[in-house]
Amino acid sequence: MKGCFTLFAFLFCLTLQAQTDNSAKRIRNFNLTDNGVALRDFDPVSYFKGHPAKGNDSFKYSYKGITYYFANTENQEEFKKTPEKYEPACGGWDAYSMAVDGQRVKIDPSTYKIVDGKLYLFYNFNGSNNRLKWEKDEKKYARAAHDNWLSKQR
Repeated sequence: MKGCFTLFAFLFCLTLQAQTDNSAKRIRNFNLTDNGVALRDFDPVSYFKGHPAKGNDSFKYSYKGITYYFANTENQEEFKKTPEKYEPACGGWDAYSMAVDGQRVKIDPSTYKIVDGKLYLFYNFNGSNNRLKWEKDEKKYARAAHDNWLSKQR
């Protein structure tokens, strides 16, 4: 009996360690501000309402180690119901760059597109708007961005 308990305890510890490693890797891979907030402090739910809004640290929520700010309590509560719906694709990095070569490139939080219910964000600085490039073959880029992002999670 003691041997079974020891084996169970060992396997349980391995599982916890793997979960901790995955959580830490997830946090390292996400595009976060210096204070650890996703989406450059923008409210993820606001994108789905058609107008991205800056969140407020009075309305914050952490999901799987990632902190999000919200513009109001209503959006915060909506996110809590189905956070996976509102999390940005590609960890909040530029979706076009992720699709093309798997690079993590900064985004302009006001340059976005919702495709098949997922929020994609894009680089849009110095006259280069990656959303325009993305739209030339959106299905191909969405598939490639998803695949490249998944490969970074391993």
